[in-house]
Amino acid sequence: MPLEGIRSEDAAALITRIAKGDRDAFSRFYDALAGAAFGLIRRVLRDPDVAEEVLQDVFWEVWRDASQYDPSRGSPEAWLMMRAKSRAIDKLRSIRRRGQTFVAPVEESAARAPETGPDRPGAALEERSQVERGLTQLPAAQRQVIELAFFGGLTQSEIATRLGEPLGTVKTRARLGLERLRSLLGGEQRPTT
Repeated sequence: MPLEGIRSEDAAALITRIAKGDRDAFSRFYDALAGAAFGLIRRVLRDPDVAEEVLQDVFWEVWRDASQYDPSRGSPEAWLMMRAKSRAIDKLRSIRRRGQTFVAPVEESAARAPETGPDRPGAALEERSQVERGLTQLPAAQRQVIELAFFGGLTQSEIATRLGEPLGTVKTRARLGLERLRSLLGGEQRPTT
């Protein structure tokens, strides 16, 4: 990933300076890479406000952990983007866990119609378990595409780029994977009311 206005070697030097508490180096590093990191975080989380919070956390980690950067393990860009991706996925999981709790905040529970009905309070958890079991039964290539789309928040074009596969191949894997998953789950059509 090209940096805006600085070379990768210069970015590594900036990290070394950041580790020594150099605020100017931190500012230059932020200016060069924040846009790319924010774009990645935004694709995973979708909500710009939450993505901005995660971006702040990522750059706080850069400031705090700059001395741990090891150039033999990857470029400064890769180091930052891995942190951004990890923090975004952690945040997404946290949001989803909150959404799966049985006690929702009052405003959410009042605004939302019951999806599983009062007679089946564990239905959502049961359905999630079935989907997770179904995913483990898919061929690895199909499972990877589905997970990148639904859990990673990537579009099919982004998945094709990431995997180095033609877009048509990714679309076919997604379609076949979803059809197989539907079949594994019994092909039941769940009522929407």
